[in-house]
Amino acid sequence: MDTAAFLEYLKSQKTYEGQIAHIEHIPPREAVYAELEKPLHESLQACIARRGIASFYTHQAEAVNAARQGKNVMVATSSASGKSLCYNTAVIEALLTEPASRAIYLFPTKALAQDQLRVLREFFCRTFPDGRPAVFDENDFATFDGDTPLGERTEIRQDARIILSNPDMLHLGILPNHRVWAKLLRNLKYVVIDEAHIYRGVFGSHVAGVMRRLRRLCRLYGSNPQFICCSATVANPGEHAERLTGLPFTVVDNDGSPHGAKEFVFWEPPIIDKVRSTRRSASSEATHLFTELASRSIRTLTFARTRRLTEIIYSYSWDKLLETNQLIAKRIMPYRAGYLPKERRQIERDLFGGQLLGVVATVAMELGVDIGDLAATVLTGYPGSIASVWQQAGRSGRGMESSMSFLIGLDNPLDQYFMRHPEAFFKKSVENALVNPDNHYILRAHLLCAAWEIPLISSDDQYFGPRMADEITGLEVEGLLRKNHRNQKWYLSPSISYPAQAINIRSTSRENFALIDTSTGALLETVDASIAFYQIHPGAIYLHQGEAYLVTKLDLAGHTAYAEPTSANYYTHTKEIEDLRIIKEIRSRTCGSVKVYLGEVEVTNTVVGFKKKAQYTEEVIGEEPLDLPPIKFQTVALWFDLPSESIDRVDKAGLDFAGGIHAAEHAAIAMLPLFALCDRNDIGGVSTPLHPDTDQPQIFIYDAYPGGIGIAEKGYEIIEQLWQAALDVISECPCESGCPSCIQSPKCGNNNKPLDKEAARVLLEGVGGRKEKSSK
Repeated sequence: MDTAAFLEYLKSQKTYEGQIAHIEHIPPREAVYAELEKPLHESLQACIARRGIASFYTHQAEAVNAARQGKNVMVATSSASGKSLCYNTAVIEALLTEPASRAIYLFPTKALAQDQLRVLREFFCRTFPDGRPAVFDENDFATFDGDTPLGERTEIRQDARIILSNPDMLHLGILPNHRVWAKLLRNLKYVVIDEAHIYRGVFGSHVAGVMRRLRRLCRLYGSNPQFICCSATVANPGEHAERLTGLPFTVVDNDGSPHGAKEFVFWEPPIIDKVRSTRRSASSEATHLFTELASRSIRTLTFARTRRLTEIIYSYSWDKLLETNQLIAKRIMPYRAGYLPKERRQIERDLFGGQLLGVVATVAMELGVDIGDLAATVLTGYPGSIASVWQQAGRSGRGMESSMSFLIGLDNPLDQYFMRHPEAFFKKSVENALVNPDNHYILRAHLLCAAWEIPLISSDDQYFGPRMADEITGLEVEGLLRKNHRNQKWYLSPSISYPAQAINIRSTSRENFALIDTSTGALLETVDASIAFYQIHPGAIYLHQGEAYLVTKLDLAGHTAYAEPTSANYYTHTKEIEDLRIIKEIRSRTCGSVKVYLGEVEVTNTVVGFKKKAQYTEEVIGEEPLDLPPIKFQTVALWFDLPSESIDRVDKAGLDFAGGIHAAEHAAIAMLPLFALCDRNDIGGVSTPLHPDTDQPQIFIYDAYPGGIGIAEKGYEIIEQLWQAALDVISECPCESGCPSCIQSPKCGNNNKPLDKEAARVLLEGVGGRKEKSSK
């Protein structure tokens, strides 16, 4: 595509108000190749050559060489760099040379498994043009997930040599039923974990537990599989793979793949209120860019961070295109989790086949499902990590074709920081992927599952770590495990059956809520219990495939919400209040004159109401109270003291101290994802002028998941950098007294009151040790 011409066209429009904050030209890169240490098996070489692959990129050759040496391998390279060839080559060679060998491929989504099944069959299950038979039969490769027909499962267990599945099915369907999977487990040569960067936080910590259970059962059946992990670029690929599996890894990150030129545009919505520094909504800007691209037949994928925003942008775009070009309007679709599998597969096929010109999607389409060649991507807001930005932007411009990507800055501190400091994005290394397999709640859940599979023994701590003994003791006290003193093994209590069924590895909650359309009685979709109070509370506007529904009732006992179609021209946003108590201090350190702590806390979160916000303008047009039960959980937090000198400066200047610590808390929370691979919603915070557990002012930042997943710990380690980033975002924002781009938080249950921008600056200067300026 002619990227320069399209950008000039945008600039020439009446709607252009200087939105282009930065253009980064990413030059094309030529391929770099390397040789394998020894030739491939003849049949494998023929299959690869038939697909037009004559040589291996450097990272592919390095990965295959390491796998052949028996090493566990982590391949961490860019999107569309040919990572799947790394593991397919190693696995297929093993299957050809060791006829009994088996492999498991794990993907975070069913769509990815189906896509890789298609690749395997196209590579290895087709007759050669010269009449030679296919190397493998199609039945040698099979997906096994919740969509697999019951009538096919026995044949798959017996015959398939590569099982393509997901961690959920491994956890729920394969490991608890390992006896019928004995043939696979006895001969398991390789375990492939694709898109490993997705396995972080709660999901990643659960997957780490599942991997340890898998390795434990492999020992039972006499196998010791190698692991090959593939990931987008993260700062700690080796550490991440090791924490996921409990094994040492060789890291391959010398990316030899080529790519075309890309224009990466940072697009800043214009200010519509200079006093409050309020900007035009990012959804309106995304609609504008998406429709302009689609109208010029430029195949485009637009990403939104939430289901709701996905539906809003699609709805806006449909309405706009319907006025100008109905044929184009019919060639765009939304795509997100929650749709039925059949609907998602049809959208993928239509985008791949060219029937669709554009799709508005959540991160469900960030991953590597083959959707053909796209020319443009639009990212509606920073998706929470630099790794995800490159993953999403990499969906356009595959091969050597030129492409463009737009990152639209949202009205929040982190997005605005990058809009003002694009070099901080393009020159910064990617973040750490964080998992915590020692999380109390997660570890005990997988110990119960492991005990169901085979009784636990003391040497199982080689899989579950040194905390296993304490957790087993606790489970014994609760009557969930029983020890047989004759054989020194722990057995699951007879009162518990199939514990894996009660554990959702993608969430801290065990339940889902059903959302019912009262006009038809049909199930619209299921909503995770952990977010139910925020999305399907009474009075909520819920969007499904572009259609708005008003939630009329939430049945807590029955885990069911009821909604009716509505033409309301607003959306809803919850308000919450938080309370925090310190349980135990884990450690502390002194930074300059400030003491910083890490410890265990109990958080109480209550959804107290919701706001109604007008579409397009996002003006608050109403507020309603809610009466929902509080949510309590224990987690890990960091907190820090405030220098008395800074407190005195705030007081002498007549500033609002409570507003200052509240604003500093918001800014610090907003900037923490700059250093840890997490989302702002993964973090919570509390600030108080006098905390009852310390008898002094305190700012807390905590992991928003029971037991903690390592985010607060990472913040504790880099606290000086966090203070500096928070200070920068406040000092550089042009607003007068605070705005969503610096100190206002969309999650704030106190309606962003009180907030004092200048007081926050003084306090952050004090803790950060920078030269203090005189207060105004």
